[in-house]
Amino acid sequence: MKRLLPLLLVFSLFTFSNCDDFLDCVVNRRPELPDKSFAVGPIGSYYYEEFDAQIKNEPQDNNYGYEFDIDGNLPDGLGMVVNYRTVSIEGTPTTAGTFRFTIFLYVDPPLTYDDENDTYDDPLCSESTSKEYTIIIGD
Repeated sequence: MKRLLPLLLVFSLFTFSNCDDFLDCVVNRRPELPDKSFAVGPIGSYYYEEFDAQIKNEPQDNNYGYEFDIDGNLPDGLGMVVNYRTVSIEGTPTTAGTFRFTIFLYVDPPLTYDDENDTYDDPLCSESTSKEYTIIIGD
């Protein structure tokens, strides 16, 4: 009976969920923002930090569309610049303090082309993620 229980559990998961979605989530393909500690920056000096987003467990993550948004406060004088999968925080800060902000990442699956139409191939468990970051600007 103990050997039968795991088999029944797996069977019920396939029965009550879409098999493709279940298998995709077992692989755990999803957008991911890195853990990042930003360097402490001084007022009046050029500041630059960057990181790359990715699709976890997806070797073809360059084929996805990436969109970013920011919520929270960057120090005055700094801005977020996006270059495809790379996010940079750069500029010359004019205000000291501790600044917390959240970066949101949304991805679009790659287009699949066939003779009749263009469709999206969506092998992801989730199409978005977010992460909170902190920048400290000293006097």
